[in-house]
Amino acid sequence: MKDVNLLISNGVEVYASLELFGDIETYNATLIDFLEAADKKMADIKKYKEEADMANYAILVHSLKSDAKYLGFTRLAEISYNHEMESKANNPMFVYSHYDELVMEANRIIRLVKIYLGQESGSVESTAVETKKTTNDKKILVVDDSNIIRNIIQKMFDNEFEVLTAIDGLQAMNIINDPNVELFGMLLDLYMPNVNGFAVLDYLKANNLFTKIPVAVITGDSTQETREKTREYPIVEVLNKPFNENNVRRVIQAMAYCKNN
Repeated sequence: MKDVNLLISNGVEVYASLELFGDIETYNATLIDFLEAADKKMADIKKYKEEADMANYAILVHSLKSDAKYLGFTRLAEISYNHEMESKANNPMFVYSHYDELVMEANRIIRLVKIYLGQESGSVESTAVETKKTTNDKKILVVDDSNIIRNIIQKMFDNEFEVLTAIDGLQAMNIINDPNVELFGMLLDLYMPNVNGFAVLDYLKANNLFTKIPVAVITGDSTQETREKTREYPIVEVLNKPFNENNVRRVIQAMAYCKNN
């Protein structure tokens, strides 16, 4: 196809890029190089996001920003730059909150380039970003006195579960006892002010609720004493802090296995 008007009409600053590349043939060849590397780059970006590896995530989104800037993908360059700055600041909350926006724009550009080069047919989707809302009625309870931990897990699973949160064991037990709430599982910190996680575990054990609510412990305490105490309860797993998205997803899968068996 190779009609530059397609690129221009979809927000690509082709003529500004030609000042760098010199001619359209070199620009087109660079687009082909961009496509050849795009799938792996986006897969690696996803991997580092899930591992909460902000250092390598920053390197990859910086590379994506540079490619986008050189090729005239202005919006993708701006979004990538924001991700680069926030990941360098070790702000996974921003990354989780805005990851879908990055992926949607990257996928839009990849498809646009494929159509331009004649590798695909069809039209290009709008640049508008839709807010995804889950229709899943499964509820996960995250109990932790750390606002950061609660928010990070909430962002991880926003589009898959309804994530309920509690700042201590008392709030957690109030949610557990709510007849209108059926929990898929619970992620429970052990050491919190007021009512701690062990009190919640004792309550679940006394009321035979572990078969109904799979529980994974999240803790920054890896001492032998804590490990031995947690063995007194039929919990799914102990998740040590700091953890990443892959760790939490593994625990959620284990909860699903417990619910189905």
